[in-house]
Amino acid sequence: MLAVVAPGQGSQTPGFLTPWFEFFEADAAMGAFSAKLVAGWSERAALDLRHLGTTADADEIKDTAKAQPLLVLGGLTGAGALFAGNASAISLVAGHSVGEITAAALANVIQGDDALSLVAARGREMAKAAAGSESGMSAVLGGDREEVVAHLISLGLTPANENGAGQIVAAGSLTALAALAENPPAGSRVRALAVSGAFHTSVMQPAVSVLADLAAQIAVSDPQIQILSNKDGARVSLGREVLDRIVGQIAGAVRWDLCMQTMADMGITGVIELPPAGTLVGLIKRAQPQIETFALKTPDDLDAARDFIAKHGGK
Repeated sequence: MLAVVAPGQGSQTPGFLTPWFEFFEADAAMGAFSAKLVAGWSERAALDLRHLGTTADADEIKDTAKAQPLLVLGGLTGAGALFAGNASAISLVAGHSVGEITAAALANVIQGDDALSLVAARGREMAKAAAGSESGMSAVLGGDREEVVAHLISLGLTPANENGAGQIVAAGSLTALAALAENPPAGSRVRALAVSGAFHTSVMQPAVSVLADLAAQIAVSDPQIQILSNKDGARVSLGREVLDRIVGQIAGAVRWDLCMQTMADMGITGVIELPPAGTLVGLIKRAQPQIETFALKTPDDLDAARDFIAKHGGK
């Protein structure tokens, strides 16, 4: 059984879409279609997505309002090249944080145009909510999960991302994060993350309100491919619930550990991570080593990815 997963913020690197644009442009008809699509999505997002994916530097694409639409574009670009509209081999889709919007589009819960409108608003509103909040995030690596979570709560911090494989991301005030760094949980080390605020906490509640109004105007369909929710790792069968969960998750914890456990419980045998790939397959390798993984990074990987699909897909 094959799962396809889409990464979240922090996985982007400068120029990661350059080889994909070159791949499409090698065919005149595909190049024209790709250019038109990206231009339309750029208009939806009110951003120059081609620039962000090719010539923008690391500082520019670190901006939350720009990174999130870029990541969704990356995932949909890779999926389009690999599956060409035929996703019959896929048993399951999932995304980490903003990657859930990519997953929803792959499952045909929402259309690509609406995915870009939604993610652009998500990025802008989360950036606004973070501004001036004097909050941030730090990764806690190692330690016993129950002890780590209890320690974070005792400091007034939120376990915002539980990524499995011994990685929990704490979020909250900069003062509390400094106290965490000075006194980490037993058997762990703490690494500050270069983010502008406490994502996936109550700090983001203003963004939830705006996104809920926008999401209510988006047409949805029930998933054509099974889709997992970051909220609790559950499979969600109703399109409107998928979108409601995506909106609520802006201020709620990401339980990627539970998503990986659901994949294992379902008998998923292979996982492909869409561009910019690498982060999620690394977590899966450590948490569920019996599941084979494939990182789709550039068009040079397409033939090997198709072999991987032939091995794991459609079962």
